Amino acid sequence: MLKGTKIYSIFTGTCPVCQEESMYTSSNLYKPSKTQEMNERCSHCGTKYKIEPSFFYGSMYVSYGVGVAIAIATFVITYFVFNMTPLSIFFVIMAVMILGLPIIIRLSRNIWINIFMDYDPEKASK
Repeated sequence: MLKGTKIYSIFTGTCPVCQEESMYTSSNLYKPSKTQEMNERCSHCGTKYKIEPSFFYGSMYVSYGVGVAIAIATFVITYFVFNMTPLSIFFVIMAVMILGLPIIIRLSRNIWINIFMDYDPEKASK
């Protein structure tokens, strides 16, 4: 349904150009050695993911924003829905941030690459 949009590529981790194949070598987020390991190119359309050396350093800025958004959402839920104490809220936020780190890393990389690349229906149909 959303195929062809940046949202689809960001949340599925597929190639931003053809959206046919995953950018990552492993689908297991919680294997530390494989979390950031990416394919060099898309095997479907040939798109090179690392446009230049150190390209994904920019995703660190995106991950800061994503992390803050998740922390704020966690605070709002724990404070207003569950009426937890401030110390309990702190520990819940820390647990969510630590357990969500691999998700934040991949999500920020997906957002970063989708800023610079657009979906191409011609390459997707090849």
